[in-house]
Amino acid sequence: MTNPPVVEMIGIDKAFPGVSALRRVDFRLYPGEIHALMGQNGAGKSTLINVLTGVHAHDAGEIRVGGAPVRFAAPREAEAAGIQTLYQEVNLCANLSVAENIFAGRQPMRRGAIDWNAIHARARAALAELDLSLDVTRSLDAYPIAVQQMVAIARAVSVDARVLILDEPTSSLDDGEVARLFDVLRRLKASGIAILFVTHFLEQTYAVSDRITVMRNGEREGEYLARALPVDALVAKMTGREQMSDTLQAGAAA
Repeated sequence: MTNPPVVEMIGIDKAFPGVSALRRVDFRLYPGEIHALMGQNGAGKSTLINVLTGVHAHDAGEIRVGGAPVRFAAPREAEAAGIQTLYQEVNLCANLSVAENIFAGRQPMRRGAIDWNAIHARARAALAELDLSLDVTRSLDAYPIAVQQMVAIARAVSVDARVLILDEPTSSLDDGEVARLFDVLRRLKASGIAILFVTHFLEQTYAVSDRITVMRNGEREGEYLARALPVDALVAKMTGREQMSDTLQAGAAA
């Protein structure tokens, strides 16, 4: 990559009582890329994201955003630095309108009152950037989960996110909804946003990702170009079967 990373995690350690969750993990995320974080359950993916976003404090190592060292004490500090996280369950207010969800906490005001014309216009503009057209005055719960995810992405983009983290975003979507989500992610990638994508669907990883970082047993196994890493090799690196095979071959040779 020619540009410097927007996020860099160097030698990250994190332990919980009786458990070493992360050990000397390095991770880099670049502007304008979709980067898949892969690993089996318990590999350390969620812990790494939680450390990056200020949910957990790391025990050792350094995090840099835009080249500057940071240590987020809470998720809101990560959000203020341009890091937005979308989880499997949409974290919005279902009883509020689409527009209210996009601009919650930062509604445009006029003469001491919310400027509804402005908020509706800006919400439509935010959705248009994702090639979406919705009735922004309707309650969010009037729309299916796939659309609610798009609204969450529109909110993230509207606050000038430079990093978008999606944790298992496709688990509740059908094939058509996944394809639409991926179209939106490619648009965001083209605009320069860095996207960290976590999924357990291997085919989706290859459909949308530029690079893949593999986690195993709390350590970074490696970082690869997606186009250069065959599916069977990815599975072997996630599970450690590759290492086991090498050990067996060495034993047989002896």
